[in-house]
Amino acid sequence: MSFRTIIKHLQCNRRSFIDSISLARFNSSAPAVHPSRRSSISLQFQNVPQLQDQDPYSYLKEDPIEICSSIWVKAFASLPNSSFSDLSGFLSKFDLWVLAYQRSCADVTGSFPPRNAIHSHVLQDLLSLRNAVISGKFSWNRKANPLIQSPNDKSRTHLISKRKLQAMLESDEPCFQDRIVQEVLLKVIEPIFEARFSSKSHAFRPGRNAHSFIRTIRSNFAGYLWFLKADLSEIFRHVDENVVMGSLEKAIKDKTILRLVKSALQSPRQKRPRVEDNDVKKKKRKGATKKKKILNENEPKPDPYWLRTFFNFAPEEAAKVPSYGHCGILSPLLANVCLNELDIVMEDKISEYFRPSKLDSIWRDSINDGCHNPAWPEFVPASGKEKTRKMDYIRYGGHFLVGIRGPREDAVRIRKEIIEFCESVFGIRLDNSKIEIEHISRGILFLDHVICRRIIHPTLRYTSSGGSIVSQKCVGTLLSVTASLEQCIRKFRRVELVKGDRDPEPLPCNPMLYSSQSHTNSQMNKFLETMADWYRYADNRKKIVGFCAYVIRSSLAKLYAARYRLKSRAKVYRIALRNLSRPLIESSNNSAPEYSDLLRMGLVDAIEGVQFSRMSMIPSCDYTPLPRNWVPHHENVLREYIKLQDQELYSELHKVVKRKGLSLPQDEISEIVWGYKTLGACHFKTNVGSEMEGG
Repeated sequence: MSFRTIIKHLQCNRRSFIDSISLARFNSSAPAVHPSRRSSISLQFQNVPQLQDQDPYSYLKEDPIEICSSIWVKAFASLPNSSFSDLSGFLSKFDLWVLAYQRSCADVTGSFPPRNAIHSHVLQDLLSLRNAVISGKFSWNRKANPLIQSPNDKSRTHLISKRKLQAMLESDEPCFQDRIVQEVLLKVIEPIFEARFSSKSHAFRPGRNAHSFIRTIRSNFAGYLWFLKADLSEIFRHVDENVVMGSLEKAIKDKTILRLVKSALQSPRQKRPRVEDNDVKKKKRKGATKKKKILNENEPKPDPYWLRTFFNFAPEEAAKVPSYGHCGILSPLLANVCLNELDIVMEDKISEYFRPSKLDSIWRDSINDGCHNPAWPEFVPASGKEKTRKMDYIRYGGHFLVGIRGPREDAVRIRKEIIEFCESVFGIRLDNSKIEIEHISRGILFLDHVICRRIIHPTLRYTSSGGSIVSQKCVGTLLSVTASLEQCIRKFRRVELVKGDRDPEPLPCNPMLYSSQSHTNSQMNKFLETMADWYRYADNRKKIVGFCAYVIRSSLAKLYAARYRLKSRAKVYRIALRNLSRPLIESSNNSAPEYSDLLRMGLVDAIEGVQFSRMSMIPSCDYTPLPRNWVPHHENVLREYIKLQDQELYSELHKVVKRKGLSLPQDEISEIVWGYKTLGACHFKTNVGSEMEGG
């Protein structure tokens, strides 16, 4: 029976639909079997337990959070060069699959379903998916006959047309069951490589983000003259699967996980073939009304306007996300696994390049020596024979910075070595335009922040050899990290809130035309709060956030002037004040109740004033330096927990307590309990009563 005949004559039952397609595929693709072997094969299939006989609730035995925690503890407690070959045991834990299903449902529907609300037939399908992965029968992008359905998929009670089936097979939308498998693989693989990753990378990792990158720049990159700014984002679009598998096999020896990742890399996502516009697309009539979209029952609500606007402000370095075949959410982790090879090589180059000098003011003795305070004045000239030569490296995704304190010839040589390494290991051919050499005086743009130096003239007072106090005025430099106003204006033009780059005249906020004044102000306040937090570590935080507040406030004033027919922004400010907190309700008759009465009755919402209407309301820059050898909080907790699990630590503490003659709380409690048992409760009652009388 052909595939088309099955679809045409199939009944409405979904499970029979899946079973029939599987049977047709098995009959059409299976090779011819000798009659003598048919009996043995049928006997083997009889020995396999049926999925209907397996109770999924019997496999729910552990807490999935404890399983994930055990993986993290095991990864961080092992040696850096150790490998893991027994990870299939974690894949067989059904509780981990249920957690992956919950997270996948949250991504699709926008709500995290509780564990006790998952139906039994869903758990049965999830168990069949787990068994298929363990037995090696799972295949990616299986849209025609998936083992488990998405919660948004309606139960098929009608026939599927050929056009809908073809559209489903050729769509770019990832398969739901693939997302579940990716979640499980991510929970197993991520802890292993997080314990191995370099501290120089700050993207696609828990506890590290753009803020940690900027703070590291401010704390560790003072005193560098030359910077190498490189773009390796080409590895996000295409990477050789042998490079990824070679990096994975250094830490993972489990064949099941390696087979799953390799099959996901080898199967590219199918794209729809381009069809001529005359055949498919119909010309839209001018002035045609756009139908209002009605969300389905389980369809998640779209992101609010303020969040979509903020996402458009993403820097170039943070907007690029890798995507490899059917790896999905595994792709950023795999990209970091590959680029970790570059991090290790650059750490070796840092230690090789370090040449200390006794005449230097900082970095005098060791590679980590020197003042960690970003306000330390580094006296110019910052290079030469009498100065320490030092290098540092930091990476954010596919972009990285190399700071060099030395001559420009060293920067040219290091750039050449990086180009050769990337071509030999990653297969990426880079030119000088991808790795630029820039001087600190010109400023380096990274993550929409400009890294430059500021000249200062401090006065040094010290005691000379004769005992007299000498005051000497010197010239020094401070590292400055400022937000780029040009990039901010360009992003505002992208969201159509300003007119142009050179003429940043605010435009009306048209997407909020049909929203109330209270809702519009609250949306823009959330956007301004997020922008103020994004520019937290910029030196010109007040200036850049003040400019954002001016654009938003003027855009809303123009919007309100058009909505309420007030003709000008000045009239809007006159009625609603500078922060637009007073209502602009247009009453048609004099008998309309006042806004205060409507607010007291709960018929209208309180209008929240637009924030940062004054420069004094904007918070200042956060200059708190990162501690030396900073690691995220969760890694500190893991290290402390692993240290407490060590028996040698308790034995050493016990020896110290005995040596100093101290008593443990357990000893005091045992003495009290022993005395209570031997002397009795009456003895303690009389002692307590005498103490109370004496008091």
